[in-house]
Parts: sequence; structure tokens; C-alpha cells
Amino acid sequence: MNQPEEYINNNSSNLERHRSNTDINELQFSSNNMNEGRNLDKVREILFGNQIRDTERRFTRLEEHLIKELGNVRDETRKRLDALEIYIKQEVDSLTQRLKNEQLERDSQLKAVVEESKTTSIFLEKKITQFEEQNTNNQRELREQILNQSKNLQDDIQQKSQEILTLLEREAQELRRDKTDRSHLAAIFAELAMRLNAENKS
Repeated sequence: MNQPEEYINNNSSNLERHRSNTDINELQFSSNNMNEGRNLDKVREILFGNQIRDTERRFTRLEEHLIKELGNVRDETRKRLDALEIYIKQEVDSLTQRLKNEQLERDSQLKAVVEESKTTSIFLEKKITQFEEQNTNNQRELREQILNQSKNLQDDIQQKSQEILTLLEREAQELRRDKTDRSHLAAIFAELAMRLNAENKS
């Protein structure tokens, strides 16, 4: 056998022995630990057993009390939530009804306003129609009055013209008559003058 192989084999056997010793020591240590744990449990039971059991009972009672209180709080919370839900539903129903009533009232007011607007519109249309008819009648009467006045004025003018023509004709006749009288008077004067001249010559 070569020296390296012998060295490796020796080392391997040493490692195996070391491992076996380590395992034995661990087993002994764990066994000692188990024995010590049992001994500690016994000592703990002797020293603190009553206190631990009393503490556990207290914890048990406290847990039961907490569970009971938690149940009471849960029940009370449920009751309050139910009451709050009922209150909210009532308030919502009340608000909904109020909104419906307000909506109905507004609809009624809107209908009244629409009806009033229609009535006012009809009234205005009637008034406008009456005004137009009255205006038409007034214009017709005014035209008739103007026409009548125009006719009357024309008749007056014609009458006045006729009167003036008659008057002028009368004046002309009087002038012609006066002119004839003057000619006759002139002839008389001429004849008288001739006689006077004749007498003066004789």
C-alpha cells in the first residue's frame, strides 16, 4: 500500500471513530437533558403548580367573561345597528315622501302657472283682437267722417260758388242796366246841348 492511501485510510478510520464518539455523547447529552427536563417539570409542578392552575383558572374565567362581554357587545352593537338601520330607513322614507309631496306641489304649481299663462295669453289675444277691431272700426268711422266732411265741404264750396256766381250775375246785370241808363242820359244831354246850341245861334 502506498503512503498516501494509508494516510487516507487512517484518517477515514479516525473520522469514523470520532463520529461514533460524537453520536454517543449526543445521545447521553439528550438523555441527560430529558432527565433534567423531567426533574425541572417536577420541581416546577411542586413550586408553581397551584399558582399555574390558579392562573389558568383565572385565564379561563377571564376568557369566558371576555367571550360573554364580546357576545353582549356584539348583541348590543347588532341592536344598535338594527335601530340605526330602522331610523335611517324611516328618515329615508320620510325624505322620499317629502320629496314626492314637494314634487307634486311643484307640479301642481307649474300646472297652475301654465293654466294662468294660457288664460293670460287667451285674454291678451282677445284684447288684441278687440283692439284691432276697434281700431279698424275707428279708422272706418274716421274715413267716413272725413268723406262726409269732404262732401259737405265740397257742397258748401259748390253752394258758395253758386251764390257768388249768382251774385256776380246780378251785379253784372245791374252794371249793364246802369250802363244803359248812362247812355240814355248821355243821349238826352247831347240832345239838350244841341238844342241849346241851336237856340244860341238863333
